[in-house]
Amino acid sequence: MTATAQPAAAEAPATIAYAQRTQTWEVVLTSGKVVKVPEALAVAPKDAVNSGERAPFLISGDGRHIFYYRKKDGLFVARTVHGKERVVAKITAYAIGEEWPIVSYDGSYVVTGTSGPGLGVLVDLRERKAMGPPEKTDAWDLPRFSPDSKRLLLGGEQSVVFDRALRSRLRLKTRLTPSALAEDYTTSAVLVGKAGKYRKVRLLNLRTGRAGAVVRVKLPRGQYIDDIDFDRSGRLAVRSKTATGVAVYQVSRKTGAVKPLKEIKRPDAAVWVLPDDSAYESWTERK
Repeated sequence: MTATAQPAAAEAPATIAYAQRTQTWEVVLTSGKVVKVPEALAVAPKDAVNSGERAPFLISGDGRHIFYYRKKDGLFVARTVHGKERVVAKITAYAIGEEWPIVSYDGSYVVTGTSGPGLGVLVDLRERKAMGPPEKTDAWDLPRFSPDSKRLLLGGEQSVVFDRALRSRLRLKTRLTPSALAEDYTTSAVLVGKAGKYRKVRLLNLRTGRAGAVVRVKLPRGQYIDDIDFDRSGRLAVRSKTATGVAVYQVSRKTGAVKPLKEIKRPDAAVWVLPDDSAYESWTERK
């Protein structure tokens, strides 16, 4: 069942299972319904810095909002499946491959990382407000949002937790690089090992600087931690690429034991995007 997305205010918000790019972008709902998004760019336009590079298409972690570069003018827009497009300020297709958008779980906040290194623009869609990078450094690592989208963790010379107005709430000078921020805005998760082949994690308290023991996550043979996060209850979860798609596991903080939560089978599509993905995940493009 396929449809082209049209505004439908009376319709209940749809939940998105994933997006895929075949001849055009389309989202697949948890009901199985497929909604085409023909207005979304597939690749950077000819006048872009990196012409022909894949254009990011993102889904908020709650599965209710999509984000893409619009064909007609190259602007980055946000909307629900059947809702009206809203332009996300100062983000355009011209810079695809030089900057990449990152979306909060509830879809209300967008941050762009850049090849600078550092951050580009931070946009609060609730307040319709765009801001530049906080403080006087351009060396921020990629941001991590808390599960409730109310805090933003930035790393660099220090790890700093900001609120939505980019006011500093907590800071710690550390050599460790946190990859996730918990709901308490204090606990973070740090991946340990070689990039691309992570199988270990430790917790870091951003208030005290105390780091916990390194725990080996007991993933199936041949699988690695491709993404790590906390849920709203403070439980640790990881996503791991498999031979057929992506598996999601709950992880014991103390023992590293895993509990399978779900496995998502990859569709036959050139590009595949799950809710809460960044612009480039290990499973995004078919190898």
